[in-house]
Amino acid sequence: MEEPEDPYYVTMYYPGSVYVDMSDVVPPEVRPKPAVPAKPPNVGAPSPSSPFPPQGPGIGGGGGVSALPPSAIPVPIGNHGPGYIGSHSVGHGVGHVAGHGGGHTAAHNGGHGHGGSLSSSGGSTLLGYIGIDTIIEQMRKKTMKTGFDFNIMAVGHSGLGKSTLVNTLFKSQVSRKSAGWGRDEKIPKTVEIKAVSHVLEEGGVKMKLTVVDTPGFGDQINNDNCWEPISKYINEQYEKFLKEEVNITRKKRIPDTRVHCCLYFITPTGHSLRQLDLEFMKHLSHSVNIIPVIAKADTMTIEERQEFKQRVRKELEMSGIEFYPQKEFDEDMEDKSDNDKIREAMPFAVVGSDKEYQVNGKRVLGRKTAWGIVEVENPNHCEFAQLRDFLIRSHLQDLKEVTHNIHYETYRAKRLNENGGLHPISSNDTQESNL
Repeated sequence: MEEPEDPYYVTMYYPGSVYVDMSDVVPPEVRPKPAVPAKPPNVGAPSPSSPFPPQGPGIGGGGGVSALPPSAIPVPIGNHGPGYIGSHSVGHGVGHVAGHGGGHTAAHNGGHGHGGSLSSSGGSTLLGYIGIDTIIEQMRKKTMKTGFDFNIMAVGHSGLGKSTLVNTLFKSQVSRKSAGWGRDEKIPKTVEIKAVSHVLEEGGVKMKLTVVDTPGFGDQINNDNCWEPISKYINEQYEKFLKEEVNITRKKRIPDTRVHCCLYFITPTGHSLRQLDLEFMKHLSHSVNIIPVIAKADTMTIEERQEFKQRVRKELEMSGIEFYPQKEFDEDMEDKSDNDKIREAMPFAVVGSDKEYQVNGKRVLGRKTAWGIVEVENPNHCEFAQLRDFLIRSHLQDLKEVTHNIHYETYRAKRLNENGGLHPISSNDTQESNL
């Protein structure tokens, strides 16, 4: 049987053949203009019982490609040689089935191809192993060598168990022990700032922990502006970091003494917040991450505790006080969903203890009372476990990032815009330092 000359019939009825353009035989100046053949009336869309084979022996030097319906088969135009038909007309003419360049694999799989075929999510599918996935391991090794810094401040009245709770959080004696002021010990006239640093190690990870205590806060008869020494200390740490940043020769790793978290201890009165509590959080909520907690929650029943928590949240909202995590800092819907659950549970009603007791054959941290033992890590007794998971296991790194990107940047912008702020470095100073 004589083969038809039309390329449509060549590719349709002879899948194994390759249409050869006449550009290599007929000179361009006498080449006839190709015409698009009309679709035969007896040829329709392929049916499930179509006689076309699923794969041909290969087009354009690649592997076999799937048989295409007549409406998707390209019409070769005689402007290029036969090699171009095999590599470009199949890769580009089919358009949405095959891709440019690397279209052979994409044509076989029914996808696009631009060098490496594009995935549906917009990223490139690599044709071989490169090693990008080792970046996480490189970062882990780097941070394991340098270690971590975390600075936490505890603010509240004396006798609320601030030091005990911090020691319970890290299961170590990282804060001084104080059960109130002794008979021979004088109460300080102003708020003192005491910072103690420790290096903790767990699973090969080292963290330099600094605990900042504020003895004397709220212990005076007149507590006007008693938050000013605390605010001054927080800003001093920002100032130290800023001065290190603007130096001509900066340190490779600037010591970070900025307060990343401020635990504010609320007295478990069961009634409402005091004016001192509201004023403190109102003045410092824009310069540090404040996490309110209800201290010694075992002094209230479960019903009293829930009512007190709701009353505290309502008073904070009415006063316009935002505590961590702030809603405007949620990066995506997943963070918003997780943080909404945390905000609904705050302030955490906690109990701290560094003493162990035997309960049902297990050694647990707790407080012994006349009616039993209050287990610190039991979620049915208090919310210490939720506070620890939130503070250390899920949001510790975010606390540091918010401190650097929000609170510190706010202080830095304000400081550099002030009259008489940090003086700009002149060109003469730069030349002298280079000499």
